Amino acid sequence: MTADKEGVSRLLRTARGQIDGILRMIDEDRYCVDISNQIMAVSSLLRKAKGEVLRSHLDDCVRKAVYSGSDEERTEKIDELISVMERTL
Repeated sequence: MTADKEGVSRLLRTARGQIDGILRMIDEDRYCVDISNQIMAVSSLLRKAKGEVLRSHLDDCVRKAVYSGSDEERTEKIDELISVMERTL
């Protein structure tokens, strides 16, 4: 993975900490809307981490396949991206 490993790791560690906090909130019977807001915050962090990983994939793996790979490799990388995009819709 050529993504900003430090940045992605930081986002994921923050998300993990927030999830631990959400679990405590549930155990403490905290207000549902507050819990929901924290879940949305974690979702946002995960989207950012995913975006960085995909950006890196496009910039490195896909670029290499497009410019110097075989037709089969280019098709494979494009199909991978389409699959990922379909899952995020």
